[in-house]
Amino acid sequence: MKVLVTGCAGFIGFNIAKKLVDGKHEVFGIDCMNDYYDINLKKARLQELGIEKEDAEKEGKEVQGNKHPNFWFANLDLTNEHGLKEFFSSHQFDVVCNLAAQAGVRYSIVNPAVYVDNNIRGFFNLLDCVAHNNVKLFVYASSSSVYGNSKEMPFRIQSETSKPVSFYAATKKANELMAYTYSELYKLKAIGIRLFTVYGPWGRPDMAYFDFTNKILKGEAISLYNHGQLQRDFTYIDDIVNGFVKIIESGGKFTEEKYKIYNLGNHDPVTLERFVKAIETAVGRKAMINYLPMQQGDVESTYADISESTRDFQFEPVTSIEAGIKRFVDWYRDYYKI
Repeated sequence: MKVLVTGCAGFIGFNIAKKLVDGKHEVFGIDCMNDYYDINLKKARLQELGIEKEDAEKEGKEVQGNKHPNFWFANLDLTNEHGLKEFFSSHQFDVVCNLAAQAGVRYSIVNPAVYVDNNIRGFFNLLDCVAHNNVKLFVYASSSSVYGNSKEMPFRIQSETSKPVSFYAATKKANELMAYTYSELYKLKAIGIRLFTVYGPWGRPDMAYFDFTNKILKGEAISLYNHGQLQRDFTYIDDIVNGFVKIIESGGKFTEEKYKIYNLGNHDPVTLERFVKAIETAVGRKAMINYLPMQQGDVESTYADISESTRDFQFEPVTSIEAGIKRFVDWYRDYYKI
């Protein structure tokens, strides 16, 4: 199977690409390598796939991995419409898996234009290429943030999603609508995945667990918003990757619907107190905590109903927050030599 993974230098995209490569698929990865967070971490992920740092910086050039002959990488931005069309003209993909996006709820409050460029225009460019190049399946990442502050728990696919409370969430909801329209117009098989707070080794430095681990190790205070009264359905990266790979390898044939959305979460909301305690245990130090008001754009709780994912492609998360955080902290100490 020939698969394109966009955002392959990012946290989730990298892990999906690696799993597919290990599964002997022919995998192409693209990423624009922006500096929203430490670009050296992105380069280190690509090195795990056999792409040297200097090759990661060469825009537009396809490079074959030196660890895996079935992996190729190109530094390509989805907002580059001409470059993307040229890239698709050179390949016939069976599946396109889109993880490329500008991430971050809070950053979208202060810099919304970046989200229009990447999450709207970039997504459209990719979607248009997929629709006009006979791709059998388009899988794309959406977000649990589309549920906003819905009081219905757990969040079901059918729950209210018309009132996002961050611009990031609005762009993800727009992606779902765009994919639906293209699915109708071009009979494109499109599956959207609403992700619930993914964490684990090789994660994003802008995420709370990454920041908390760093500060607890340094003896610095951490900040808990909404006075610590938040819950998140933290989902370990390996569980998420297994869900994506099941969808990709099946070609989406588990559902006859051309357009479908699923939740991928842990189905086990965790309080921030339990979350911080798991980090304290793994690090071996107590946290100093500042309790702060609710942040603009945040939601109080997330909780995934995964019944349709379990029914259709046997999605079964198995990693507890304590086990997952320990693996992350072990990786963090090794990566940063702490």
